[in-house]
Amino acid sequence: MSARPAATRRTVLRGAALTPVAGLGLAACSSGGDGGGTAATPTAPVALGPENEVPKGGAKLYRDDNVVVSRAADGSLKAYSTICTHAGCAINKLSGTTLVCPCHGSQFDAVTGKVVQAPATEPLHELSVEVKNGGIVAGPAA
Repeated sequence: MSARPAATRRTVLRGAALTPVAGLGLAACSSGGDGGGTAATPTAPVALGPENEVPKGGAKLYRDDNVVVSRAADGSLKAYSTICTHAGCAINKLSGTTLVCPCHGSQFDAVTGKVVQAPATEPLHELSVEVKNGGIVAGPAA
């Protein structure tokens, strides 16, 4: 039997039990496999693909570049970073025009960037977007 009082043993055990749980929470938002990770918003303009890939009234997710581009009925384009504003995970699913974060289930409107389902509370970061030589270019200074 230990010479420590029972209250001290419980405190030590309680702290030990929390450590792995905290580590798992961080791993879900910072590892590469299912959406989180080293991925980041583009820091320079990036060529995404042909302009005709984004239909009017629709959106296209460019997973490798962490960008979503939508096209309004009038043909205008909007682009947003697909790094979730809740915990920094890379969003890897687009259902219609709704982006779904794999880490905690936040959902965003790909047309407006606004949050449509918590836990995120801040909209997606809007990026500049333009068409150059028939291709979509998006980024902070596109």
